[in-house]
Amino acid sequence: MLKNDHLSQWDHDHFFHPSTHLGQFARGEMPNRIITGGEGVYIVDREDNRLLDAFAGLYCVNVGYGRQEIAEAIAAQARELSYYHSYVGHGTESSITLAKMIIERAPENMSRVYFGLGGSDANETNIKLVWYYNNVLGRPEKKKIISRWRGYHGSGLMSGSLTGLELFHKQFDLPLAPVLHTDAPYYYRRDDLSLSEEAFTAQCAERLEALILKEGADTIAAFIGEPVLGTGGLVPPPAGYWQAIQAVLDKHDILLIADEVVTGFGRLGTAFGSDHYGMRPELITIAKGLTSAYAPLSGTIVSEKMWKVLEQGTDKFGPIGHGWTYSAHPICAAAGVANLKLIDQLGLVEKAGVMGEYLNKAMRDALADHPHVGEVRGEGMLCAVELVENKEDRIFYDASRKIGPMVAAEMLKRGVIARAMPQGDIIGFSPPLCIEKSEIDIVVDAAQNAIAVCCG
Repeated sequence: MLKNDHLSQWDHDHFFHPSTHLGQFARGEMPNRIITGGEGVYIVDREDNRLLDAFAGLYCVNVGYGRQEIAEAIAAQARELSYYHSYVGHGTESSITLAKMIIERAPENMSRVYFGLGGSDANETNIKLVWYYNNVLGRPEKKKIISRWRGYHGSGLMSGSLTGLELFHKQFDLPLAPVLHTDAPYYYRRDDLSLSEEAFTAQCAERLEALILKEGADTIAAFIGEPVLGTGGLVPPPAGYWQAIQAVLDKHDILLIADEVVTGFGRLGTAFGSDHYGMRPELITIAKGLTSAYAPLSGTIVSEKMWKVLEQGTDKFGPIGHGWTYSAHPICAAAGVANLKLIDQLGLVEKAGVMGEYLNKAMRDALADHPHVGEVRGEGMLCAVELVENKEDRIFYDASRKIGPMVAAEMLKRGVIARAMPQGDIIGFSPPLCIEKSEIDIVVDAAQNAIAVCCG
């Protein structure tokens, strides 16, 4: 098939890419990569390079590429009914079925699903619902949201404020005032190296409570957190963390929002990270794995406790004034139904637990003793390798050296896509849940060789 030989130039001239150095890209100082196909854990680009995607797009292609079952479900829905809105009680078979399937998989206290398109808009929805909830209960001052440094919750105004990463705040006038940040549960980067995991967990809980008391518990509405820190470094929580945090929140009547955009639908070897860590959220954010990115879809799962208050609110104030044009889009919902069926048929939740354990052990065996590897960590099908200049003294590389991006680029030369995470020289892995041991071995070998080239 003849290629459109103008495509690359059109890309540089007309396409505004997210999370990209715009000047360098527009001037042609950095390459573009035009993706043309994918199958299983591999993608293919326009130059016929076959690349093992060890990050599943952006943690999202859980079932792998090229699943015809989902493509056929999308096509069938488009032929039958391409779109109708979900306002004032309208629904479709696919959207109603998907809501039921989600609740069947969610923690037992969850009741309803509100659909959006991406994780950012789902977290915008969450904040509005939390504020509405407290207004209905006659607590108009209880509106502040506590997030964590290094957390990632989206790129909108509120969701970008919740995000605790400098890149997403710089020159955007964020974070906005109702958002506060507390410590990241990042044991490897603790200030006091003498602290045990248990002592560090206690410190995180104590600092959270100190912030609540300083601000006034009657002004704090909710706490939001990812079960495992994602973009902030792929960091599992230290021992006992979520139990300690939940106790503080319960004491001060503060809602928990579990951002499960990354961990939902199997990535940790459980249906949800909330189950994995014994969290008790009132709202759960979902996206990515909901459709394995075959179509854009997100959701807010609402607890029964919160739902009852929302009902009271509309009895008092009339129909709830929140909606997106594409909420519960039938084509996206059809992709979600087919995706969740496929996850069940292939046993991918259980497989993620088994293969994730293999991935993390193989990476530790290969790299844990390397003089420039500070830590190999992970949970389920999430794994990170943190690089340091001096391992013994925990001295990090200067950011200007861009060691992480260099390693990711070196891995790409070896046909493997990994992600250089922000705010540190951290190489992240989050492969499709269908990955096999032989493919994990390819990833580990590429990482080991790339680190040897870049770090010695």
